[in-house]
Amino acid sequence: MTRAQMAQANAESRSKTPLDIVRWAVAQAGGRAIVSTNFRPYEAVLLHLCVQVQPEMPVLWVDHGYNRPATYRHADQLKKLLHLNLKSYLPAISAAHRDALYGDVPSLDDEKALKEFSAMMKIEPFQRGMRELAPAIWITALRKAQNPSRAEMDIVSEDKNFGALKVSPVFHWSDAQMEEYLKGHDLPNEWDYFDPAKADDKRECGLHAAWGTEALGSGV
Repeated sequence: MTRAQMAQANAESRSKTPLDIVRWAVAQAGGRAIVSTNFRPYEAVLLHLCVQVQPEMPVLWVDHGYNRPATYRHADQLKKLLHLNLKSYLPAISAAHRDALYGDVPSLDDEKALKEFSAMMKIEPFQRGMRELAPAIWITALRKAQNPSRAEMDIVSEDKNFGALKVSPVFHWSDAQMEEYLKGHDLPNEWDYFDPAKADDKRECGLHAAWGTEALGSGV
């Protein structure tokens, strides 16, 4: 998709509902659409939207091994409730093995170590998943309100890290709109989520950031 086509798609998408955006994305994919998830708060919204359009859509999940018990229970609940075609990818090294070799998860003030952690435990298995599933369209739960770097993105964007067209149907939705959707469709939520690869909600883990490309090229 050219920049002009992408600009037009974004202009047209702003007047569409998230469900219509998912329908559009699936129509563009030629049978090669996937949705990614980490089962963080409000993820049930996007997953519910996607299975309405394509029930068997592959759901890419990197289980880095550091999720809290509540998140694993939430993932299992949503898998059963929405009949998710869940494709789980694990790092080449387990969380326990990684901790034994390198110590605890890096702190927020150690950016270099956090990026190395992200590359090993999250970006590498995600890259493996993207290669195996080979999507033309990657549907994400990115939202403008989540952190400052995402405010510069849009509903439709080129993904330079993994070579797919990235579509974010709920990009312009607020927390209140997400909450309303959950209640309206009787969907569960999960608030005990923590991503050690990000360490903070305002930081990117590398999947949607330019430095992720560097990590992928460094041999992880």
